[in-house]
Amino acid sequence: MLKGYARASLEKQTIDRQLDELAAAGVRQGNIYQEKITGTKRDRPEPNRMLAALKRGDTVITVELSRMGRSTKDLLEIVELIHRKGAHFRSLDETWLDTTTPQGQLIFTIFAGLCQFERDLTAERTKSGLKAAAARGRKGGRPATEKGQIEAVEAMRRRKVKIDQIVADTGLSRSTVNRIIAAMKARET
Repeated sequence: MLKGYARASLEKQTIDRQLDELAAAGVRQGNIYQEKITGTKRDRPEPNRMLAALKRGDTVITVELSRMGRSTKDLLEIVELIHRKGAHFRSLDETWLDTTTPQGQLIFTIFAGLCQFERDLTAERTKSGLKAAAARGRKGGRPATEKGQIEAVEAMRRRKVKIDQIVADTGLSRSTVNRIIAAMKARET
């Protein structure tokens, strides 16, 4: 089954051209997932719904690659998710990316390999930088959360303050707040 994805970055933009091209490619209207949302957000509702509905043998079609992913890495991760479900991906404007063909699969594999190579190089550079910093007496990693911040988070959580409010009040990241709360719960059990 063909599934289409159309996206406009701004509310005032139209996706009519994308809808027309997807329909011309054979995607039924009920199988087109569409939204008006910035492409900089990785977690977008419609691609998530589409990915959840994918079945083996389906093909996801988009008019242009920029509609599906915000970066090459992001796009490759999305296409990898599609492949793990046993489905294919096809871009109408970038005809070289059509994983329903052997040529498209080859090109995708090359790009995925390059992306993995870049991730490996980044990890290697990070390890090298941490080693160099350690040789100079500096410790890498995220800065430690101050004891007063931890106590503030714990006090707010005991008062049943919502996590969004704790993040806003303390200036800590959501992941740091969640980590502090998880540690607090572990101590209490």
